[in-house]
Amino acid sequence: MPGIATIHQFLHDAHVPYSVLPHWPAYTAQQEAAATQVPEEDWAKVVVCFIDGEPVEVVVPASSYVNLERLLALSGGTSIRIATEEELGRLFPQCEVGAMPPLGPLYGQTVYVDAAMAFEPEMVFNAGTHRDAIAMQWTDFVKMVNPVVGRFAVR
Repeated sequence: MPGIATIHQFLHDAHVPYSVLPHWPAYTAQQEAAATQVPEEDWAKVVVCFIDGEPVEVVVPASSYVNLERLLALSGGTSIRIATEEELGRLFPQCEVGAMPPLGPLYGQTVYVDAAMAFEPEMVFNAGTHRDAIAMQWTDFVKMVNPVVGRFAVR
């Protein structure tokens, strides 16, 4: 899939170490965490939202949900909504719908990460398909993506 090649090139260009974790097909963050034998706290679930009309990537642990009001307050925006599947297809054309990685700079998007993810040394996320994941150190992710970190996840 061409999306995987683009993601690998982005990571290579950023000079960050990472591992690829192939797994059986999984379609929810909790299934993907189980498929890769990764604790749910380490699986980075990506939710795409629009804040004031601009797409952003929002990252929470697999077992959490995004509190949109808290995220909106953190962003300083005035309106927020979750992207539709059709919008995901347009924003991430080289990825399977729902399998986009939290690599905002690759897509020209700001990334918001819940603070709970910052307490984990490693994070794992989709690599553009529902059969491949990428694992990397939190510190490398921060250097590469420069996310906005705050508290907006709920269980």
